[in-house]
Amino acid sequence: MGTRRKSRELTLQMLFQFDMGKQSTEQVQKTFWAERKDLDESVRGFADDLFRLATSRMEEIDKMIERHAEHWRMDRMAAVDRNILRAGVAEFLGFPKTPRPVIINEALEIARRFSTPESVQFINGVLDSVGKELPSAK
Repeated sequence: MGTRRKSRELTLQMLFQFDMGKQSTEQVQKTFWAERKDLDESVRGFADDLFRLATSRMEEIDKMIERHAEHWRMDRMAAVDRNILRAGVAEFLGFPKTPRPVIINEALEIARRFSTPESVQFINGVLDSVGKELPSAK
């Protein structure tokens, strides 16, 4: 598994912990990384960047997701799916030079590992729609 994929999976896990545990971002990072001291610094760095971006812009990201997830409110989505979507949209916003198809494909691979087959289709549709709304990277 590549370092970026590992970072994305770790971001999902931190977002899930943040979402379900109702802890501060600092608490999540402290407890999360305390159990994972053997990771490469580049893996941790990218995961931390994505996590910070997703949590600091969560309100904006959630509104974008809800706009494109027709008839779905964030609180009605499966927690794993909602956080995969948050991480994907955060990466769209914070790393515009990363090709959107790469971000979507990575999100789908993570969904295949952590969610259901139906969720893969749902996540694909929402991320594709959000990606089309955003301005192209220069």
